[in-house]
Amino acid sequence: MTVALLDPAEVDPLAPSAVGVWQADGVRVLRRPRSNARRGARFTASRDGAVLTVRHDLTPHELNDELAVLLTEQLGTWLRGRPEFEQVFTGVVRSTVDGGMAAWLRFYRNSVAALEDGSAAFAPIHRRAAELVVGARLIDLGSCFGFFPLRMRRVGVDVLATDLSGPTMDLLDAVSHRLQRPVRTLRCDAGRVPLPDHAADTVTALHLLEHLDEPTGDRVLAEALRLARRRVVVAVPFEEQPQACYGHIRRFDIATLRTLGERLCAADPSRHVTVFEHHGGWLVLDRR
Repeated sequence: MTVALLDPAEVDPLAPSAVGVWQADGVRVLRRPRSNARRGARFTASRDGAVLTVRHDLTPHELNDELAVLLTEQLGTWLRGRPEFEQVFTGVVRSTVDGGMAAWLRFYRNSVAALEDGSAAFAPIHRRAAELVVGARLIDLGSCFGFFPLRMRRVGVDVLATDLSGPTMDLLDAVSHRLQRPVRTLRCDAGRVPLPDHAADTVTALHLLEHLDEPTGDRVLAEALRLARRRVVVAVPFEEQPQACYGHIRRFDIATLRTLGERLCAADPSRHVTVFEHHGGWLVLDRR
């Protein structure tokens, strides 16, 4: 599951770290030998005062974006909100492979391969989003690790990835060149993108709105509509309760999306809205 993991200045993914250990902001992550693991438990956790210590036995080939789900399933009761989740996620990646860039390259290569061969849980969402992109220029809002921009760059789309986190965009910039899929990046608020009107044919916001309250989400949608010459594509998860550890604060269902689409079209009759369900919910806004 792709999630917007990194907030500004909270996690530096390339910060110096000892071999097999990650430590920052009250979180310590260590890799342990596989033979010491209890059957079925890939993680153990303990808390000493303000410090959370996590031990794991993941191997380099297991590093991919599905780590988010594994952490939630096995450490959900230990993690105190999104900041600890982000630190542990980063710590697992960094403690599994020696060297900052080497660790993230392994994580990216594994994740991209699983998303593009269809084996990742999030793969159907990326595949559907790619089918919905029109035109040669794309802006992706709230890109986080940037897996979707990397996918679109592979097929020759001129893509700009954006995110509020500078370290995340720096990481994507560095990794995308090493993967020979150079992606342009921009650190910015998705509701205030410093680009002219109609800067791209398509603007995507994939699993972003659930992280935002309604007024902020409306501002992001207004900005997406300003930037898009032809189409805006929005995808959201359908959850019984927003997943707090992922930073989700807002719940969507098909009725909510229809109401949102009707409101946007009422404000500008030149828009055409399509709402449908496919591994979550989709809102597609086209200029007539």
